Amino acid sequence: MQQANPSQPTRVIARHPGAHLAWIGKGFLLLLAVLAIIVLVRSFFDNPQLFIQIVISGLQLGFVYALIALGYTMVYGIVRLINFAHGDVFMVGAFVSYFAVSYFNLHLWPTVVFPGIPVGVAVVIGSITVILLSMIVCAMMAAVIERVAYRPLRTAPRITALITAIGVSFFLEYFGALNFVFTARFIPYQRPFSVVTWYIKDGIHLVVAGQAAPIGSITFSNIAIIIMVASILMQVALQFLVRRTKTGKAMRATAFDKQTAQLMGINADQVISITFAIGAALAGMGGVLYAIAYPSINTLMGILPGLKAFVAAVLGGIGSIPGAFVGALIMGQAESLTAGYISTPMRDAIAFSILIIVLLVRPTGIFGEPEGEKA
Repeated sequence: MQQANPSQPTRVIARHPGAHLAWIGKGFLLLLAVLAIIVLVRSFFDNPQLFIQIVISGLQLGFVYALIALGYTMVYGIVRLINFAHGDVFMVGAFVSYFAVSYFNLHLWPTVVFPGIPVGVAVVIGSITVILLSMIVCAMMAAVIERVAYRPLRTAPRITALITAIGVSFFLEYFGALNFVFTARFIPYQRPFSVVTWYIKDGIHLVVAGQAAPIGSITFSNIAIIIMVASILMQVALQFLVRRTKTGKAMRATAFDKQTAQLMGINADQVISITFAIGAALAGMGGVLYAIAYPSINTLMGILPGLKAFVAAVLGGIGSIPGAFVGALIMGQAESLTAGYISTPMRDAIAFSILIIVLLVRPTGIFGEPEGEKA
């Protein structure tokens, strides 16, 4: 019998308590991915037109989610707060544009001020004005909410700030439902511009008003193009802001170490307020584009898009701007494909199942990295 040498240290292998569960989750995720690929390939070859149409719908939805998810990930990256009121800021943006268009005809101001302006140019300028107004109002509202509700709790436990965010969310939803504010009913949304639809079948053709596209064709509209272009431009602008500007450097410094950033002369409270305002402005734009794409609004319209954008941010790696963008596109495709090939009610179940799987398998998300200890 061999005796242990006391001079040699004994190797102890420590296992993480959730290691087995993580491996089960990874195996399940791999199986799910294989099944999904098989189903998608088969669906594509069975009916390629339908598949491409569903993918286009998923892209449109995913780009809207991206605008909301960017706000989640920016705020969390700096103050480690999941701002559950963010989806209701999205709702306020939609209502601001509704009143601007339906009551004040703000989208028509170029034709009033410049009577000889071409119609197309007037529509573009008027629509951009409506979107900018919603972004400004949402940014100002978020800055006020941050100053009143979140800043006094900066040193409080995180659960306190989280509960406050939920309270702010409920306040915005049910205060907006009052009859003298937005009312609780569903309101038809008047678009600031007309919808133009094209179909692809033996070339690209315009769908004439009052006629339907031919069966088996792939259709897309100017709304889908506007949503995709606007979302990509905001992503690029945000990356430029964070990486190339003085404000962006202050944001990154505050996110890395708030106390050290303050010692270096950075006003952390101002940086946090700016971050809330920028995230809210993106949500306001998302609210306008969502209302244009799905023209019916109510005070609870921000709940599900807000939660799904949060799932997208977690999927991509909350705190990562590219991660939020990629996660939102994946969420949009997952929801659209589920509604197209399984059933519409299942799309919400699939969306939140993704959150559970990601938390089990890779809590840091696709682009996230485990936090290291600061020296």
